[in-house]
Amino acid sequence: MSARLADDQDDIFEIEQIFSADIKEVAAVAPDPFAKTGDDLKSIRGVSSGQKRQITNELRKYNRNADHTAQSTQINEAELITGYDIFGVVNPPHPLDSLIKLYEMSAPHYAAVNAKVANIVGLGYKLVENNLTKQNLQSLDGNPKKLAKVQDKLNSHRVDVLAAIEALNEEDPFTETLIRVWRDYEVTGNGYIEIGRKRDGSLGYVGHVPAQTMRVRKDRGGFVQISSNRAVFFRNFGDTNKSNPIAGYQQTQYANTTPNEIIHIKKYSPTSTYYGVPDIISAQQAVAGNELAAQYNLDYFNNKAVPRHIITLKGATMSPTARAELIRFFETGLKGQSHRSLFVPLPPDTPGNSVELNIEPVETGNMDASFDKYRRSNTTEILMVHRVPISKISISDSASLALAKDADKTFKEQVCQPEQRIFERRVNRIIALLTDAFDFKLNEMSLTDANTQSQIDERYVKNGVWLANEVRSRDGMAPIKGGDTRVDLNAKATVSTNKTPVEQAAADATANRNRDSQRSANATDSVGAARNPKGEGRTTG
Repeated sequence: MSARLADDQDDIFEIEQIFSADIKEVAAVAPDPFAKTGDDLKSIRGVSSGQKRQITNELRKYNRNADHTAQSTQINEAELITGYDIFGVVNPPHPLDSLIKLYEMSAPHYAAVNAKVANIVGLGYKLVENNLTKQNLQSLDGNPKKLAKVQDKLNSHRVDVLAAIEALNEEDPFTETLIRVWRDYEVTGNGYIEIGRKRDGSLGYVGHVPAQTMRVRKDRGGFVQISSNRAVFFRNFGDTNKSNPIAGYQQTQYANTTPNEIIHIKKYSPTSTYYGVPDIISAQQAVAGNELAAQYNLDYFNNKAVPRHIITLKGATMSPTARAELIRFFETGLKGQSHRSLFVPLPPDTPGNSVELNIEPVETGNMDASFDKYRRSNTTEILMVHRVPISKISISDSASLALAKDADKTFKEQVCQPEQRIFERRVNRIIALLTDAFDFKLNEMSLTDANTQSQIDERYVKNGVWLANEVRSRDGMAPIKGGDTRVDLNAKATVSTNKTPVEQAAADATANRNRDSQRSANATDSVGAARNPKGEGRTTG
């Protein structure tokens, strides 16, 4: 690799060549199933008989014109009808399999994607009262008994809905499904949620469909997936009337079912109105540069850290065969052989002339971490396009704690929260099929420690901003009796020892207000002058 770098510097950083090589490698292992032509396309289960006849006619036309190269209007093999034509789908702007390979190839890209997935959807979810439910509860503030009864029903209904959500997929928890969808979204720019309905139209299944197997139809009338050499059609979510354009395998094998539906989440880019484009596209040169720099170092260590040499021969000449053998030895013979003995055959000395052979290393410095600064710069660029702070991927060695906290706050407010709101709106379309009382909400990353958060919760409950059960629900705890009653700040403290937690909170709040008033009164002297700082005597006129 080092010789190739020295001989062809221009090609090293030519990103088009690098990525075209990656695409070819991916295509050799996992070719695009939608790009199949001819008999390979007809072998896909899901191609209707009419579509197969269309393919056959195109093949006959190609074979009939194959020998008429002069004045020919023959169809080139590359122009034969493909799966994109048969199924009426659009080719993505970037090869999806190549984007997936890029995710596994680049460590900074891999870490940044996982950090975003963990903090956006990986922290779990909860069900919160929607605006209509909150209004109905507020209208019951004057009737505590009825309010408590409604709150109990809501809590019971919340438990039932949560159980129903987890029962929508027998194999994967709901959070795991969301994680897979969002990882596809960050890696390929597209995420797909599959929704299946029961015979009565109610919600029966929610799952993840791998993004690399999905294509969008040109008329935006649904999606087509090719997996395991089988084509499947999906409707847009909410569309229950679209006919199935795939009249083959799917209809014969699943004649009693209707197509499942898809919610497509895409990372919008002006380059495509059908598909999303991932952030990493903007930093593809940095990814390729890191890969080449890493390969250079690997090749260096494959040589057991033996550098290239300059060989000079003085006082004699060597035959072309001997010279080629010597060069071959240094180019390949030293690879993989540490500290081996070296024997160099020399021509015989002539009278008055001695033969001298010098072997001098060219690279004698520290070569075990070439392009270190370059790789750091590339890593910074990759994290920049992802907008992920370096502290989130655990390689920060110089950032102070204050800077790390500030970066985390920016990451939460400018990256995670907007993406969470986008995802919540999509998922709430599914939740609406189960309940009209709650909204789906993703848990947010916390910037405070447990002790600080407990103090915040205490103040909010005492001041009537939050309910005790709201705090408990956020932390996954079961509600308690009286926890849905708002603290009355004007309530008088009692001496009774049989107070409920809410009554005790009200008493404590009243006592705190009294103490605050007393402290304010003590902060001035009898004539209203401000108190002197501690240690300074009071001056008198």
